[in-house]
Amino acid sequence: MLKVALPNKGSLADSAAQIMKEAGYRQRSDHRDLSFIDPENGVEFYYLRPRDIATYVGSGELTIGITGRDLLQDSGAAAVEIMGLDFGKSTFRLAARPGETNVAGTRIATAYPKLVENFLKTSGIDALIVPLDGAVESAIKLGVADVIADVVSTGSTLKQAGLEVFGEPLISSEAILIERSGATRDTKIETLVRRINSVVIARQYVLVDYDVPRAFLNEACALTPGLESPTISPLQKADWVAVRAMVKRNQVHGVMDELWNIGARGILVTDIHSCRL
Repeated sequence: MLKVALPNKGSLADSAAQIMKEAGYRQRSDHRDLSFIDPENGVEFYYLRPRDIATYVGSGELTIGITGRDLLQDSGAAAVEIMGLDFGKSTFRLAARPGETNVAGTRIATAYPKLVENFLKTSGIDALIVPLDGAVESAIKLGVADVIADVVSTGSTLKQAGLEVFGEPLISSEAILIERSGATRDTKIETLVRRINSVVIARQYVLVDYDVPRAFLNEACALTPGLESPTISPLQKADWVAVRAMVKRNQVHGVMDELWNIGARGILVTDIHSCRL
């Protein structure tokens, strides 16, 4: 039985469960359940605190899991990233009172002490780390720190605390699929990785179909090269062809505009639910 670790609550848990469903794996119906077996696929899911997942996977007790890149790097566990999953994106930033951008010699409050320690060592900066559990926005106001280091999504919480970020992100994070370092993959693991990868790619692309005069086919194919090459089919209408290609979802509207401008018509966009590439 393949043992998989998933986050147990919050938006990360919902997104992780959804990607598993889209990959063909059954999920728990009651969020209070701490484990769930999908007998058809031979997988047992364990729902854990996101911060603990890297430790369980790194120890080999669980085979594979989904957590945040920031949590993996802070854990120090013997686990490695397989792939990014394109959700739960955030940055790990330094923040202080407006105008204060010095780090050397300061006290840095954080719930990610190992991640900050690695940053300080890499940067050759001498500073004191103040480990805290949970939100750290009040640490400066309460006098226990001069700087904080924390995960930032929109920055609104920092602004409410009278703080602003400075410097480059220490890390850009997102949900990731992880496994134990040096682990040997069997067929079930390879299947799960391939299925998850297919969902990630399917979410990033759409399928575009359109008709275009053959005289403008080269220009059209330059706009929609697809992953390997577009599919081209003749039409009953003379000197016209039908084209089908995968296009990045976040670029599709601009591509449609350019296709229209060169004479393409009947432009259709279809969602891709899964794929194997």
